[in-house]
Amino acid sequence: MSLPFATLLLLLFSTLSPYFISFAHSKIARLGISPKTLKNEPTQKIEDSDLKMLYFNQNLDHFTYTPESYTTFQQRYAIDSKYWAGSKANAPILAFLGEESSLDSDLSGIGFLRDNAPRFKALLVYIEHRYYGKTMPFGLANEALKNASTLGYLNAAQALADYAAILLHVKEKYSAKHSPIIVIGGSYGGMLAAWFRLKYPHIALGALASSAPLLYFEDTRPKFGYYYIVTKVFKETSERCYNTIRRSWNEIDRVAAKPNGLLILSKKFKTCAPLNGSFNIKDFLDSIYAEAVQYNRGPSYWVTNVCNGINSNPPNRKIDLLDRIFAGVVALVGNRSCYDTNMFTQPTNNNLAWRWQSCTEIVMPVGYDKQDTMFPTAPFNMTSFIAGCESYYGVPPRPHWITTYFGIQDVKLILRRFGSNIIFSNGLSDPYSVGGFTLSGHWLEEKRRS
Repeated sequence: MSLPFATLLLLLFSTLSPYFISFAHSKIARLGISPKTLKNEPTQKIEDSDLKMLYFNQNLDHFTYTPESYTTFQQRYAIDSKYWAGSKANAPILAFLGEESSLDSDLSGIGFLRDNAPRFKALLVYIEHRYYGKTMPFGLANEALKNASTLGYLNAAQALADYAAILLHVKEKYSAKHSPIIVIGGSYGGMLAAWFRLKYPHIALGALASSAPLLYFEDTRPKFGYYYIVTKVFKETSERCYNTIRRSWNEIDRVAAKPNGLLILSKKFKTCAPLNGSFNIKDFLDSIYAEAVQYNRGPSYWVTNVCNGINSNPPNRKIDLLDRIFAGVVALVGNRSCYDTNMFTQPTNNNLAWRWQSCTEIVMPVGYDKQDTMFPTAPFNMTSFIAGCESYYGVPPRPHWITTYFGIQDVKLILRRFGSNIIFSNGLSDPYSVGGFTLSGHWLEEKRRS
């Protein structure tokens, strides 16, 4: 689900007044489907001969009829027809709906469609989300991401309409009128896949929504949050490791309060730049732990790596608590000459676009609640979050709009009435599974009884 991909409002507000520290700390955890900053990121080679990279002349605004709404931009998509049986066979179309990432990273990191194309003799379509990768309205990223006036066209409804236009274009281009379309997405893209099936059932016969936290909004907030799962996974992996991390936050503050304490911390964690406060290193460590859990996978599982580093006892050397914490960082990130505490919050184009979305409509109340025992308690504060976004962008978030527009307050009723052919898949160690649909959910239990 880009961090803990996120995602990450810290950088947006780091240059503002201290008022925003609490707001930044209530950051949106990354939703991306693959990590971007850690070592040994697995990728798959794509045979260029199997892919056609294309551009579609897309409308800027699908919902108004002002002169500016007819402005167009080039939306990137890719087609792989290697295994397609053709329109005469009514072979299916598997369409990957891009999330807050570039098409390039999706193509290298997503193997599900290619793995299944031979079996279904399917045509594969990959579509890049507007304002991400090379799909930039207004021509250039610095213009598209400039302010609320240009960013205002970046929202889920516009993205879904983009996908509808391209998929209908593909069906026409390939004379595939009767070929069923299955839309597929992960994390935010999984949300889009489910919403697309609900909003455009005449285009998509079904949807696979992987790790889609559709219920992680103010009106449908889960009982347990993102960091509850992070805590749970670390504690189950190693209680010793969990306890070390839990004690480390106070130790960081204790060291920071010493004369030259921030310098001591900078040297201990080999930071690339001097620390301005203990918050910088704590936020960096928070992201390390969340990233490890969210993308915990083999062959060498990341949480295990972190805990092995933290639990290690080098021979003939006395190692203190923060040395152990740093060893966990090295185990995950790798041995570097220095460590950039802003590595998860760099102002890349993708991050800037996602920060707009998470500061307008994708408002997920991710905080540190009392049951998230590996972290100091700091619940999400909607009031300060709204005030911070409005101060920076000049427009306030709409935390209730997603549930209003997509109608997920009573999702059981929606799915029972017309939400067929949607597969929700979740790994229960995924922190975002708390806001998704699982086999133990009330909806499935109620369906079995009916």
